[in-house]
Amino acid sequence: MDSRTRENPERTFDLVLNVKCHSSEGEDPVVLWKFPEDFGDQEVLKSVPKFCFPFDVERVSQNQVGQHFAFVLTDIESKQRFGFCRLTSGGRICLCILSYLPWFEVYYKLLNTLADYLAKEQENDLNATLTALYNHPVPKANSPVNLSVNQEIFIASEQVLRDQPSLAPHSYFIAPDVTGLPTIPESRNLTEYFVAVDVSNMLQLYASMLHERRILITSSKLSTLTACLHGSAALLYPMFWQHIYIPVLPPHLLDYCCAPMPYLIGVHSSLIERVRNRSLEDVVMLNVDTNTLESPFHDLDNLPSDVVSALKTKLKKQSTATGDGVARAFLRAQAALFGCYRDALRYKPGEPVTFCEESFVRHRSSPMKQFLETAVNLQLFKQFIDGRLAKLNAGKGFSDAFEEEITSGGFSGGKDDVPGEDLSSRGSSPLCLAAAA
Repeated sequence: MDSRTRENPERTFDLVLNVKCHSSEGEDPVVLWKFPEDFGDQEVLKSVPKFCFPFDVERVSQNQVGQHFAFVLTDIESKQRFGFCRLTSGGRICLCILSYLPWFEVYYKLLNTLADYLAKEQENDLNATLTALYNHPVPKANSPVNLSVNQEIFIASEQVLRDQPSLAPHSYFIAPDVTGLPTIPESRNLTEYFVAVDVSNMLQLYASMLHERRILITSSKLSTLTACLHGSAALLYPMFWQHIYIPVLPPHLLDYCCAPMPYLIGVHSSLIERVRNRSLEDVVMLNVDTNTLESPFHDLDNLPSDVVSALKTKLKKQSTATGDGVARAFLRAQAALFGCYRDALRYKPGEPVTFCEESFVRHRSSPMKQFLETAVNLQLFKQFIDGRLAKLNAGKGFSDAFEEEITSGGFSGGKDDVPGEDLSSRGSSPLCLAAAA
């Protein structure tokens, strides 16, 4: 399970809800309407409304109007299903789209369109739009999609719409390529994270995630809060946070903050004192509003200083602040830390490709060796290696931005004396390894 995203979901979205906020925590939110009307998963219908108002409803309302935020539900296969939300009517009404597709910008835009239909009481247009999108096959990455005037979806000429953007209606979008690196300003999550949190705290948080700590992030603004959770987690690429992941925690689940295992949780500031009163221990806490980070650990000091220094220098360059500069800076750090995994791949004729931990750690510099001795026990690294081995042993080659960064940065190619053929000697990229296996 090297990814938490479901491959090839059946639909673009599963459910849309319009939910009215409860007046006190002793009550449940009220579902005003749902689409499709015959949606029958009662567990989802019971849990999703509670995630739509993840704050103290008796203290917070007006300042949350119009905000977009995204929560996550994890299914029995550990795949993430996203709840994209938009608060309206003084924070008392929430529109929510539930989907396995991490299309943040697309669904935030769609939520605005739906809210506009509701405000103008254009229910027929709203239902026709949702019906057309619900019934349409999931478009491939970079495919343009247009909700036409009569609400039927058609695939338009991408070049025509790009050359003549005035022809594109407000409901036109291009299906995102979720395999690419997030860019600024196109990725709202990464943009908000980079703007809200300074480089020093980004580095501290990155180091804490690499040590799989219990991490809390708090903010008074839901859109910024969930953007920081999603944005920071994305910078672990090509690895994925494998533990409890709750970008925004509703009040009825606050006890999750006492979980004894690693977690990455977002908590609205209206609830943070109730969390602190739970006698938390060994928790890393980032307050986005004040841009302050509290940690009982020295995780950043445990990373190789040359990797940290290079990452810090890159992030402080003005040219890094746009495009994929931030994501690529962290990708290079990941390649520097973990790229030597290639040297530890072993293959013997007639046997599966394996990974040798001893070879992975051996003959590295002292600071790197210390970090890698810890890294081999990380769940995010174990899942990454399992995913790579599964592809190789299934005869599937692979090439992605991480492998390209390893090659261009020269982060592989070390020698060792562990028996078995070193697959890294077969070529500069594991893309060719499937043929060997």
